[in-house]
Amino acid sequence: MKQKWKGGTLLAPVPAVMVSCKCDNINNGKPNIITVAWTGTLCSDPPKTYVSIRPERFSYDIIKESGEFVINLPTVETVKALDFCGVKSGRETDKFEQMGLTPDKGFAVDAPVIRQCPVALECKVTDIVKLGSHDMFIADIVCVDVEDKYVENSKLRLDKCGLLTYAHGEYFSLGKKLGSFGYSVMKKKTAERKRSTQNKKK
Repeated sequence: MKQKWKGGTLLAPVPAVMVSCKCDNINNGKPNIITVAWTGTLCSDPPKTYVSIRPERFSYDIIKESGEFVINLPTVETVKALDFCGVKSGRETDKFEQMGLTPDKGFAVDAPVIRQCPVALECKVTDIVKLGSHDMFIADIVCVDVEDKYVENSKLRLDKCGLLTYAHGEYFSLGKKLGSFGYSVMKKKTAERKRSTQNKKK
């Protein structure tokens, strides 16, 4: 039997990411990081994403004025930095320095890429939607930065990146693989062939 609760943000798990941003006219051009869990995929073609941010957050004006940001996927090794960047304000704290993170130059935007994150999505804002407590920055994903060591035979091995997730105020490392897209309708011979190929790679 289920209880009836009022509507709330109980979608879980969700990605928790470090969003890096920079604006020459704000904070003397120094980059900042904001931790965001309200993010996701909006469209495949063209590739579009979003981040929802409260207007009072320090990074809000940086992203609004620059029109750019980078979504950096954190790992279990960077979970402390992920949390720190969500509870400390860039108005008083240099989060890159405090957490020992390295701002690298991106390929397509001026906002920095966090070196310690294996994957980063460089984004350019196309729309800002006012929703209430948060405004949604809709953006084109103009470039994806991928760490060399996680690419095998031209395939990105996200399973080896040590990614994490967030659920109702807590961080979790990803657990056991349960299946892959389409496995529920896959023919038996195809499934056996895929398993054989995966075992050889291990």
